[in-house]
Amino acid sequence: MIPRYSRPEMAALFTDDAKFGAWLEVEILATEAWAELGVVPADAAAAVRARGGFDVAAIEAREEITQHDVAAFVDIVQETIGQPEGAWVHYGLTSSDVVDTALALQLTRAADLLLETAARLEATIARRAREFRSTPMVGRTHGIHAEPTTFGIVLALWALQVRRDRERLLRARAAIAVGKLSGAVGTYSNVDPAVEASVCARLGLTPVPATQVLARDRHAELLYACAAVGTTVETIALEIRHLQRTELREAEEPFRAGKQKGSSAMPHKRNPVKSEQLCGLARILRANLQAGLENVALWHERDISHSSVERVILPDSCILAHYVMVQAERLVDGLVVYPERMLENLDASFGLVFSQPVLLALVESGLSRDDAYRLVQRNAMATWEARRPFIEVLRADAEVAAALPDDRLAACFDLTKALANTTRTFDILDATLAEPLA
Repeated sequence: MIPRYSRPEMAALFTDDAKFGAWLEVEILATEAWAELGVVPADAAAAVRARGGFDVAAIEAREEITQHDVAAFVDIVQETIGQPEGAWVHYGLTSSDVVDTALALQLTRAADLLLETAARLEATIARRAREFRSTPMVGRTHGIHAEPTTFGIVLALWALQVRRDRERLLRARAAIAVGKLSGAVGTYSNVDPAVEASVCARLGLTPVPATQVLARDRHAELLYACAAVGTTVETIALEIRHLQRTELREAEEPFRAGKQKGSSAMPHKRNPVKSEQLCGLARILRANLQAGLENVALWHERDISHSSVERVILPDSCILAHYVMVQAERLVDGLVVYPERMLENLDASFGLVFSQPVLLALVESGLSRDDAYRLVQRNAMATWEARRPFIEVLRADAEVAAALPDDRLAACFDLTKALANTTRTFDILDATLAEPLA
């Protein structure tokens, strides 16, 4: 991933040094496991631990000759250790034993960082949800005024979705925190199962049955969790983009006045550029998931059609998922909210957002639902045409007046009553946040 969309703490997990360092740790641990079984001399295993090392440039130069990255790596490590001790490196192993187990270690560390970041995002959204729990705004369906809601509910639902993302990430971490050192086709023909058990235990991984490679549905599950994170962030960013539109202006991204420029040409502009960026990056995360699913089906016990793809999509998805969550947390934390404008927009449809309480009141008065619906709909259309308050138009309708006393009609337009049960959302939010992740 390009530096523009990378955070150093996540990018550091996927450098060449980090990759080869994980390979080396697997090789060293395997040698030590063999020594515990009495196969490798103890002093040789100690020398592998003490002198084992690598130089990235040397590995790349050797790969030009071998056309095989693991073989090049093993050659350089053995040269660094020297003979005869270096000969024990990679004993009984096949390339995928090292590569897949080391990759799982890197991805597990990445998942841990993603989980930490998601927890911060959830906490920030929940804090702001409580801040605006009683801030009324219009709820929109199909982009059209529907019924009153609160901005706190909007935020609370985001927080609950991030909690589900955390649960998905936790499951994906469990799926990918595995290793295999079982040889060429996974039958342990040249490696003792005790070696696998020892290496995995020391790396914090679970040994699992495999062919020559770990099953790629595990990696696809992590890619799905990353794509889900991106889609959640896109949900947040898309709403902010809508709310920042000039004709709404209910909320907007933080803007550093006097420093930041919204447009190279128009000084008045404050564009939702960060939200737009996050919406775009979510598309990459979903596209990478598609490639990850394509990687699951391999020929027989293995081929390497997945390898080239994973070198791109696994680091990129982890780095991007981390980046978008960090940016989303900053976005929500600094979000500028305009409660007065929300109330203005709620009133902008002349009270039509209370059409359903009027409908229900008419049904309660004895009208059939269809007759009541047609009566309310007729007056709603008249409200738009006359641009008059809905309640005044209803009061002027003889059929409505005959069915509903004025105090009963007025009660239908009680905003406090409309929002009385919004506390349920926060009860669920508070209970969810109090529960540890499964």
